[in-house]
Parts: sequence; structure tokens; C-alpha cells
Amino acid sequence: MRSFTEHLWFETKRGREFINITPLVEECLRKSGIREGLCLVNAMHITASVFINDDEPGLHADLDGWLESLAPRGPVSRWRHNDTGEENADAHLKRTIMGREAVIAVTRGRLDFGPWERIFYGEFDGGRKKRVLVKIVGE
Repeated sequence: MRSFTEHLWFETKRGREFINITPLVEECLRKSGIREGLCLVNAMHITASVFINDDEPGLHADLDGWLESLAPRGPVSRWRHNDTGEENADAHLKRTIMGREAVIAVTRGRLDFGPWERIFYGEFDGGRKKRVLVKIVGE
């Protein structure tokens, strides 16, 4: 079994953003040369997420609104984590809801998706550089 590791870096301008990273992960798979196996895509920061869903703007707006209703940004005094001097408790909660990673089967050298599935980086506390790990294992 072989393995391949690459880090993708993101620094968003907005506090919350969803970025389709499927082409970047597909390029990692191409570079790996692995034809059969698994691909792990993992957000390496506790206020960011990796998830799989449809690349449809209405759905992204719905996700953003839903997450904000579950874990609103303000008032910042609402969240105990913000007592530390940070003001990003909501971002930690949003990450918990959306998850930290996606695992995708690799079949015949391609990411084995269902219809409409794409991989997204979800940023919930933007404005600084953050890393996503891509780890591909297989033959």
C-alpha cells in the first residue's frame, strides 16, 4: 500500500465562506498515482470544516442561514468560550455541526462520488491562514 500527503492552504476574506475544493483534491489524487483506495480530506483547524454536498448557491445560503440560527455569532457575550477574549465560539460550534473531514473512495483513479457530490472547505472564522490535509492511501 502507498500513501500520499498534501496540504492545501486557505485564507478567506470573509468570516464565513464555503469553497468547492474538489478540483484541488482531484489534482492531489492525480499526483498520487493511486488508482484504488481512500482519500481523507481533513480541516486542520477547529473553526473550519470539510464536508460533502451539492455545489448549489441556494443550498449554500440555506446552510449558512441554518448554521447561524443554530449558533449565532452574536451577541458574543452569549458564549462562555468568548470569555477567554476570543469572539469565535460560534465558529467552533458551526465546525462541530459540519464536521472536520470527508473520506471518499478512490475507484479506477477517480474520486467515487454520488450524483452532485462535491467536497467543500467551510470557513467559520476567516481572516487567517488555515490548512487542510489531503491523505490518500491505496494501490
